[in-house]
Amino acid sequence: MVESHGRVPPVNVRILYALGITTLFPNLKDPDSKNGYEHFYDRQSGSGYLAWRLKTVQRNSAQDIKKSKSTFQEGPKTPRSMRSVEKQLTGDECKEAMSVMRHSSDMTLVKNKMKATFQHRQKVVQDPATASTVLDLFPRFLDTSGLIDQDFTRLFGEEVSGKFLAKWPTFFKPRVIADCCKNLTPSPHVDELLLSAQQESDDGEWDCEMSAILLLLHLLPPTCKGKKTGKMSASDAAGHLIKFMKVGSSMETFLKETGLKQPFLLGVGERSNSIQDFYIILDQKAIPCRMQTPVAAFDELFKAHYAFAVSYDEALSSFFTFIQSTVYGIDVGNVKESPRVKEIRARLLHCAV
Repeated sequence: MVESHGRVPPVNVRILYALGITTLFPNLKDPDSKNGYEHFYDRQSGSGYLAWRLKTVQRNSAQDIKKSKSTFQEGPKTPRSMRSVEKQLTGDECKEAMSVMRHSSDMTLVKNKMKATFQHRQKVVQDPATASTVLDLFPRFLDTSGLIDQDFTRLFGEEVSGKFLAKWPTFFKPRVIADCCKNLTPSPHVDELLLSAQQESDDGEWDCEMSAILLLLHLLPPTCKGKKTGKMSASDAAGHLIKFMKVGSSMETFLKETGLKQPFLLGVGERSNSIQDFYIILDQKAIPCRMQTPVAAFDELFKAHYAFAVSYDEALSSFFTFIQSTVYGIDVGNVKESPRVKEIRARLLHCAV
């Protein structure tokens, strides 16, 4: 019945099956009931052997659905094995290496020691009890650029690590712009981003590269998670992705006032469309980006989620999931994607530019 009519078969189907049983097996008919099959299914009370069996099947299938959902990878928080074969330090050797690189001015030594303590660092970030201490235990993230990229490469290898920088500028960026021109509802903010992304205006809030990235966010805006949660606009969600601070402002004061803990980009400069320095902000601490361009800084921001095992900001979940599966090719087929993510991927991959 379930195979033919679904988990919740209509009442008339239940009656038909009850009648079929008593017709095939006359000795099972109840002579004292109106139709003889009410002990298999009683329409008035909704009870009977078939009704009870259906409830059991529905309950078990619901558990199977939950199990299948749990098989989805959780993106940045999923524990992963190291790709490289470099020797990893443990115990006292690991503690010694952490102490040595804390005070060393030799950047090559620092990066080598960070490689050797990678496995230990992954245990730290994967443990909820110690995850918030990672920048205290490994403070060289705060003054040595390139360590996030190094850890991400340990997890996924060189090929995956280089995908965003290789694919975004020439393949995805022009498609995002073309799709936005066709499908986004015009608004002052969207129009400004499009003009900047197409390099037709120098007066926008962001430069052409960051504008194109923010246009993708408009294609994959936040979704409303519940009745009590008001829907956030893509423009508001952009504030969870990047913030601007004018040169000369107090970094400490700025970070205290933002309150955001998830990794986000901070651009520092005279104007937001001409940023001089990029930082990744995590737990109100600033990590310098390896390369000072919007595309490279965003690449490193995405990788920071995996280096520190931090979930995507809820407002940016669809946006980052698209970047994860479609651009980097991480957990393809396993990551849980919204219909919107799949729709945008199909549109962009088949878009003629």
